[in-house]
Amino acid sequence: MKIILLGYMGCGKSAISRALSKQLNSKRIDLDDAIEEREGRSIADIFKDKGEVYFRKLETTLLHELLDSNENFILSVGGGTPCFGTNMEVMNAKGIAVYLSANITTLVERLLPEKNKRPLIARISDEDLPEFIGKHLFERRHFYLQAKKAVSVDKKTVKEIANEILKDLSI
Repeated sequence: MKIILLGYMGCGKSAISRALSKQLNSKRIDLDDAIEEREGRSIADIFKDKGEVYFRKLETTLLHELLDSNENFILSVGGGTPCFGTNMEVMNAKGIAVYLSANITTLVERLLPEKNKRPLIARISDEDLPEFIGKHLFERRHFYLQAKKAVSVDKKTVKEIANEILKDLSI
C-alpha cells in the first residue's frame, strides 16, 4: 500500500509520515528530499538556478517513478505537488492520497517560528502571514480536496492524527 500525505506547508506531513512509517513498519519517503538527492542540491538552489518549471517537471517525473514502483511506502509531497499537471489524479490512482487539513490559525502558529526556513514565506511580514496563507490555501484547496481521504490536524497530536488515518484506512 502507498499512503500519500498532502497538504499545505506546516500541516505536519513530515512528522505524521514518520509516525505512520514507524507504526506500519513501512518505508518513508519525502518527495522533496528525494528530489534533492537526485539533483545533488537543495530545492531552493534548483528553483534559483533552473526555475519552477524545471522543478515541477522533475517533481512530476519522480512522483510517477515512485508510484509506479512495486514498493509500499508512506510518501509526503510538497504543498504544491498536487496542484500541477495530473499529479493529483496519479496519486489517487496509484495510492491512497490523504489530505492533512489545517485551518489558517493552526498554520500561522506552526509556521511563524520557522518562517525564515521557508523560502515561500520568509519575506512576508508576520502581520501579513495569515492573509498570505489564506489566499494561497484557497488557491490550492481545490486540488487538496480531490484526495481520497481528509483528516483535520487542528488541535491534535501527531499520534492522534496517525491513529485516525490508520483507523480511517482500516489498517
